[in-house]
Amino acid sequence: MQETQPNNPLHGVTLEQLLNELVAFYGWDALGRKIEIRCFTHDPSIQSSLKFLRRTPWARERVESLYIDMAQGMSARQLKS
Repeated sequence: MQETQPNNPLHGVTLEQLLNELVAFYGWDALGRKIEIRCFTHDPSIQSSLKFLRRTPWARERVESLYIDMAQGMSARQLKS
């Protein structure tokens, strides 16, 4: 049984999808400046970042928080249009 979670912006979004959207929106350079972790600043790749984020809770929390901020900002801009 799948429950709906209308107040959870991360519901149904995989870590890989989240990371791909952040990279597409910010790029690796800006992402590395916003969240200073080595997997974003030194030879970044989706696979190495996923591996690090899956085993490092504090880094994953920062990435998820940035994603939520990005998604809310995009929603606000769409409402203004």
